[in-house]
Amino acid sequence: MFVVRFTMYFLLLISIILVLSAAYTAWRVSQISSAHQPDGSFAEIDGVKLHYHLFTADNQDSEAPVLVFIHGASGNAYDPMITFKDAFDGKYTTLFVDRPGLGFSERDFKRHSSLEGQAGAIAGLLEHLDIKKSIVVGHSFGAAVTVVLALTHPERVAGLAFIAPVSHPWPGGVDWHYSVAALPIVGELFTRTLTLPLAERLAPAAILRVFAPGQAPERYAERINLPLLYRPQTFRANSTDIATLKPQVTQHAKSYHKIRQPAVVVTGADDTIVWPSIHSEGLRRDLPNAELIVLEKAGHMPHHLHNEKVIETLETLIERVMAVPGQGEGTARKPQLREPA
Repeated sequence: MFVVRFTMYFLLLISIILVLSAAYTAWRVSQISSAHQPDGSFAEIDGVKLHYHLFTADNQDSEAPVLVFIHGASGNAYDPMITFKDAFDGKYTTLFVDRPGLGFSERDFKRHSSLEGQAGAIAGLLEHLDIKKSIVVGHSFGAAVTVVLALTHPERVAGLAFIAPVSHPWPGGVDWHYSVAALPIVGELFTRTLTLPLAERLAPAAILRVFAPGQAPERYAERINLPLLYRPQTFRANSTDIATLKPQVTQHAKSYHKIRQPAVVVTGADDTIVWPSIHSEGLRRDLPNAELIVLEKAGHMPHHLHNEKVIETLETLIERVMAVPGQGEGTARKPQLREPA
């Protein structure tokens, strides 16, 4: 009898916690949606609206590539934008895109929960903006999308840059909450009740970890609109990306040798989020025309804390791309900023 009553009280307590958490989540989502509004443009690609920022350079050499930045997991386009926009402003046309399901971009979970699906959506955006020649810069998870974009749409990728990349299979798995959030039914319940209040409280420690051994820039979470990640559908999209990544890179890594474009890999020697010895060294080994830059006393966010060196490396890559015979053909038409769809 005692066991039955204990079980009933325990289930009642769990139910109350879930109901309160769901109410709190709904209230916070409303607040987040009101406080964070999109300030870029939208294009309908592959049945969803992608949010992006395109900054054109009026005096750009007609043969110069457009720099396309693909952000990592748990982030959005504002992460690379706050560190690269001003650096290349007026010199090169730059495109910053929210990957499907992240930031302000929509997502079809069936089509865009794979690297091919996300690469295809970004390729569609490049076509929509009439960008025929690009250097794609991918950070962390974005590097995995970048390399698949080069494999599946090589005609639009003239060069590649990988920053703290994840690209190869690694020992072990991922944190449990990503796997739970990615589940079809349980994941929906989990993200609509518990993940938002937990994420809000754990975010400061997570930021410390990804920036170690350095410190995050001032007001980093605010400047990248981090609360957008806490919304149930966004958290679930991000979790699905992470939970399904390992088998995907395991398969795609077999084809990396086919990528012939000039490439550069930038990694921090002290990155504890992804292992440089597996991913960065793997890309240097598998890509025929890749160079590897290892930054000492740098972690998983070298584009923020070692900004000048990363920009210098990108400038060198641009020179390499423009020196390749034939790379300038058919690129005189400058991409135009289009109105939101």
